[in-house]
Amino acid sequence: MTLEILKPGPQTTIQAAPRTGQRHLGVPASGPADPLSMALANRLVGNDLLAPALEIVLGRLTLRFHSQTAVALTGAHAPATLDGKPLPLHSTREANAGDELQVGPAEQGARVYAAFAGGLQADEILGSTSTYLPAGLGGHHGRALVKGDRVAIVRHERPVGVLDTPDEFQPPMSKSWAVRVCDSAETAWLQDRRQLFDTNFSVAGRCDRMGIMLEGAAIAIDSDGRMSSAPVFPGTVQCPEDGQVFMLSVDAQTTGGYARVAQVTRADRHLLGQLRPGDHVRLLWRDQISAIEDLREKLDYWRAWLADIERVI
Repeated sequence: MTLEILKPGPQTTIQAAPRTGQRHLGVPASGPADPLSMALANRLVGNDLLAPALEIVLGRLTLRFHSQTAVALTGAHAPATLDGKPLPLHSTREANAGDELQVGPAEQGARVYAAFAGGLQADEILGSTSTYLPAGLGGHHGRALVKGDRVAIVRHERPVGVLDTPDEFQPPMSKSWAVRVCDSAETAWLQDRRQLFDTNFSVAGRCDRMGIMLEGAAIAIDSDGRMSSAPVFPGTVQCPEDGQVFMLSVDAQTTGGYARVAQVTRADRHLLGQLRPGDHVRLLWRDQISAIEDLREKLDYWRAWLADIERVI
């Protein structure tokens, strides 16, 4: 059971569960940039929520099936067809051998997720099959997919029926985002907190799985540029001496030498995977108690559709 890549789009990789417990060894977690959307796609085809699936940046993918399977798309809003017929997001469809799946350009959001019944076969490295491009780990030979690649689909023994994500569990996509953040280790270095929390930022062209640069008024910070390297994580908001803000994403390095002025809350970290150049972003401050309560409420909400949501968000 295989699928063949005809057009890979700007960047298509296999992503699955992250590599956990190894940051002290310098190994980033990797995994889906938007794990919630990937979990929703896997739910529709009867897979484990973190089974290997395709992460398609900005759409423009075409692939051909060489066997029968079930497929579902979630994430960024992009037109798609299966065997020439419209394929809506958040809906399971049966694909036959010879059918082609075409995903058009993403209109809102940055990443489309395609899941297939049984999941994809991928290289397991350090406990995960997720692709980590900087080190060539996991996925399909540690790289983004290219034209002509054939990826095996794990045989799925249970029948998969037609299933739709309920409307209330279809995350909205947008060109304007509000992201909740807490104080971090060097927040006190900000000369004026309002510059960070009262600014409407725009996502710059430097936007990938490593990090997202935000454009706006330069942030004034008390730093001499000699900060010792310190631990950073996905969601860490850094501010170099030039005042340009960076939000680290899923493939973020494990240490950094720029001031950590905020940390995206766990409840909103998955949103970073859908930011794209030109989008508007507002950082909303939360104290730690409020952030914990936000997370509890979000988990309670999603548990009705994704029973293992704690493994995802």
